[in-house]
Amino acid sequence: MTDLTNILEIIIALVVAIITAFVIPWIRSRTTAQEREELLAWVDIAVAAAQQLFHRSEGHDRLNYALTFLKDKGYEVDEPAVRNAVEAAVLKLHQQLEGAANDSNS
Repeated sequence: MTDLTNILEIIIALVVAIITAFVIPWIRSRTTAQEREELLAWVDIAVAAAQQLFHRSEGHDRLNYALTFLKDKGYEVDEPAVRNAVEAAVLKLHQQLEGAANDSNS
């Protein structure tokens, strides 16, 4: 089996760069600092809860749960910024889980 670790790391770095360059400035221009903090905190909670509750399910099940959770909190889940914040939180969670797995393998 081919080791795809390097390719995945490059893709993750590219996604993070795109989010940093475009998504975060767009969110900042549309919200106050307190609103951003609150949104990002709820996104982190939604993503972590979805991962915990649906860890054996497909990704779309986790995404739907997270978006429903955020909608129940009053956020417009059709806004690109909300969806992108969810994707960024998923990426961050995967990096944390991958780092924890690598640490335990050392």
